[in-house]
Amino acid sequence: MAGLVGMDDVAAEYLTAPPEEIFAKAFDTQAYDVTELSFSNYLYLTSTGDCPYVGLPVFPSRSFRHAAIFIRTDRGIRGPRDLAGRTVGVREFSMTAALVARGILADDFGLQAADIQWRYGPADAGDSQPIVRMKPRGIDLQPLTAGSNLSDALRDGALDALIAYKPPPAFLDGAPNVDRLFVDYPAVEADYARRTGIFPIMHLLGIRREIAARDPALCLRVCAAFDAARHYAVARTKESQAPFTSLPWGPGEAARSQQVLGDDFWSYGVGANRPALEALCRYSWDQGIAVKPLTVEALFVPATLSWVPASA
Repeated sequence: MAGLVGMDDVAAEYLTAPPEEIFAKAFDTQAYDVTELSFSNYLYLTSTGDCPYVGLPVFPSRSFRHAAIFIRTDRGIRGPRDLAGRTVGVREFSMTAALVARGILADDFGLQAADIQWRYGPADAGDSQPIVRMKPRGIDLQPLTAGSNLSDALRDGALDALIAYKPPPAFLDGAPNVDRLFVDYPAVEADYARRTGIFPIMHLLGIRREIAARDPALCLRVCAAFDAARHYAVARTKESQAPFTSLPWGPGEAARSQQVLGDDFWSYGVGANRPALEALCRYSWDQGIAVKPLTVEALFVPATLSWVPASA
């Protein structure tokens, strides 16, 4: 957007908006030629055969989600298995943060999505109503009572826990008996990364299917441009003479990320991300979201499957 990276023979017009708005416009009206997409909702729509976009192996949003699980501390919840039979809130059952958090609970702790009673609704008092695109198979999923929201429901005890892509006001305001399930989440997430080799992917880039079919070479040029931007952005997090970010220990945190995740810790391309991609496909099917099992190869423009980005 700053003009530092360009694409040959492409005049790009950039539009920005909150992610939820971008996703809704993309999936519902195909408002963009190339767009950031919710990975979980992309998986669902791809499994139905109704997705207007096909993926490019560019991943602009990634996040570990152990920190996304908040609990009532007065309900006897001492660990993940104690969530079995509980009532847990989520903004959208199909949002990627929840998909990944539930997948981790299943893989590492044997807690399945069907073991929990799920309730959905706005994240907080200022949030919009969630878009419900599907009803998961074999899952108890119901809306919150009218006028309620997840943060207040957790604060008031109507929920035992919730999964949130950002800390709810009840937690930030220090409400009694509200805390994270994994209090020492940085250590837990680093251990998960070392054991699995996965840095969870939240969003991917999508291109309209008719454009991809007409011009596969364009897909590769888009991938290369985003990869050049990635290199620029990641390199600047390491600057220490005049730090580029406003974080006082930013370069040290960049070094810690490399130590845990490897030098190319924010990678693009299918090959470098296959474990994370296969996990997302499995989670979507196991949690009753995808209507059929998906392979990694089914998610991306064929010309990009063997694309290898430049090394860090």
